[in-house]
Amino acid sequence: MITLRRAAERHHDKSRTLETWLTFEPKDRAGILADGLGSIEILKESRLAPGARVPRASGHDAEILTYVCEGALAYENSLGSSGIVQAGEFQRVTAGRGLHRNRTNASRTDWVHFFQIWLRPSEADLDPGHEQKRFTAAQRRGGLCIVASHDARRGSLRIHQDTLIYSALLDPGQHVVHELSQGRSAWLHLLQGEVTLGDIVLSTGDGAGITGERAVSLTASEESEILLVDLGEAMPTPHTNSGRP
Repeated sequence: MITLRRAAERHHDKSRTLETWLTFEPKDRAGILADGLGSIEILKESRLAPGARVPRASGHDAEILTYVCEGALAYENSLGSSGIVQAGEFQRVTAGRGLHRNRTNASRTDWVHFFQIWLRPSEADLDPGHEQKRFTAAQRRGGLCIVASHDARRGSLRIHQDTLIYSALLDPGQHVVHELSQGRSAWLHLLQGEVTLGDIVLSTGDGAGITGERAVSLTASEESEILLVDLGEAMPTPHTNSGRP
């Protein structure tokens, strides 16, 4: 079964300095994707103005994968860590236990464009931490490149959930097939471009949940960039603070 979330159906917030699109909207309790899919709790696209700061967040237990596709995102947290996530880099943050984070556009002239995937961890009270890594365009060109996994396979970032996250840059006509083991599902998000998933055409900002299928099979109609999340059975952990930074 394929469950679609079109770009225009995402929850959209816009201010003078920050624009965000939420694929899963927790306020829409009647929606089939209100709680995300599997271990995915939040999938968010953001654009932040030059020099602007994302409102300070103190999150619940979650593992947050951030991908910067344009610009540079500076960060600091209450543990004393700070740095910059540059375009083409991925960062994993294990949040919780009162960890406070600040994120700022590192440029005074250019907007930063980034995506975040929030995962429910498989256990509560994980030690907070982070790691980041660049996966080059060459690594991601033409096929699925794993960027995060529970066992850090092939140099990917380590996450505490039975989840595999892939990135790919596809040329027109390129075909990708990703097999799903029994009981697993997937979420496909199209960052830009156009692909055909089965007989469904997806455009920039569209997403699709794939459940009860043996594989994810897609073909790029034009230059495209995708994120694919391969999901095992989610084991959500309880939390009391459900704020979405």
